[in-house]
This record gives sequence, C-alpha cells and structure tokens, in this order.
Amino acid sequence: MDADATNVDPHVKILNERVVSRAKARGLDAVVYAPHFTRLPEIRARAERFSDGDLLVVPAREVFTGTWRNRRHLLAVGLSDPVPDFITLDGALAEFEKQGAAVLVPHPGFLNVSLDRDDVRTFRDRIHAVETHNFKAFSRQNRRGRELARALGLPGFGSSYAHLRASVGEAWTAFERRIETEGDLVDALRGGAPRRVFRRRGARHAARGIAEFAHLGYENTWGKIDRLFLSGTEPTHPGHVAYGGRFEDVREY
Repeated sequence: MDADATNVDPHVKILNERVVSRAKARGLDAVVYAPHFTRLPEIRARAERFSDGDLLVVPAREVFTGTWRNRRHLLAVGLSDPVPDFITLDGALAEFEKQGAAVLVPHPGFLNVSLDRDDVRTFRDRIHAVETHNFKAFSRQNRRGRELARALGLPGFGSSYAHLRASVGEAWTAFERRIETEGDLVDALRGGAPRRVFRRRGARHAARGIAEFAHLGYENTWGKIDRLFLSGTEPTHPGHVAYGGRFEDVREY
C-alpha cells in the first residue's frame, strides 16, 4: 500500500477468491463489499474472511429505502448494527447518523433507484459523498452526478459497482492518505478527505460496461423482489425477527 495514496473500489457486489485476485491485479488496496439483500453480520464475516495484508475488504450495506417502485439507495459504510431495506429515507439516514456511518449516494438520478437532486439537497447535511462515476452508468448519468456534487459542494467518489468479477477495478477512488482499516475509510469519507476518481478506458472497458448494464435487467425485475419479500422473513425485510421490531415505525412493507 502506497504511503501517500490508497486505491479503493468503494462499491462491489461480489466477493470470492477470484474477485480478490482481480482487485489485487488491478492495483487496488481496498474494496467495499455491499451485496444486495444480505444482513450485515454475514457481510462482515465474509469481508473479514477475504481481507489480508494486501487487500482490505470493508463491509457495507446498500440500503433500499422507500418502496420497490420508488426506492432510493444509500450506501452506508461503518455500520455497527444491521439496518433493513425498505424503510423510509429519513429513518435510514437517522439510523446511519446514530451509528456514525459514512453515507454515500450511489448512482444519483439513475432510473427509479436513486436519490435525485432534490433529495440530495434536502438531506445534504447527512450525506458525505455523491457518486460521480459509476461504471454501470452512462456518460450522461455520470455527468449529472459530477454536476450535482459540484452544485452542492459535496465530495465525489467513483466505483465499479461490480456485479460481475471482470468489472472490479474498472473505476476507483484514490484517497490521498493511508487507509488500513474500516475506521480509516469511514473517517476519510466523513471528513471529506482529498481524493481523485479514475477509470479505465479502451474496448475491453466498454465491453465490460455493456455486460454490467445487461445485468441490470435481472436485478430490477418485479419477479425478483416479489420472490424476496413475500413472507416478511427474508434477511433484510424490516419485519424480520433479527431487527427486534426496532424499525416498525419507519417500515414501508
């Protein structure tokens, strides 16, 4: 790990030996692992399993706030206790702040799965960074992210948003400081530490981007969510027994 910079892919959805090898080959020092519909203890255990002296794996949650048809995603890094999906946006932000997590806005303004300009402006004081380059997004969407971050004076970040192994490290954020622990990354994000966003280029980069976007159709079908949230016993359903009724006042389902 370079003494003056740390290369981080701040949002990946998959984690295994091949992903770790890919991340190291791409020159990454850390990745943030935040799979969909997976409870924090499981994420944390898997992140610990795959972390080593060459690659830090930081556990995180991309929480789906609101309803499935009108959901707003938030990426929370540094949670100490589990937070379910499909609670209100304000309820999620209040819980993140209570736990001292860093709150990031992934893919702003993207379809019906993101915070829009008005949302970010309303909750600006509780948000620590806006994604300015998402490998899965189109150029115009990333441009809007950059414009939004500039307009509201918020730091940016870039990620692969990798759902596929080949995408890891296609975009990343280089922090101008040494980051060796989860706490270091949370401090850098909450403190607005200087950073630069990078991405790869070329035909292979473009082809991998097309493959990632094609994957979007699967992850955003109503059939998938219908299967996940029928009984209320699913891992990140707000009514799951693991949450002990803590989110009853802010649950959407």
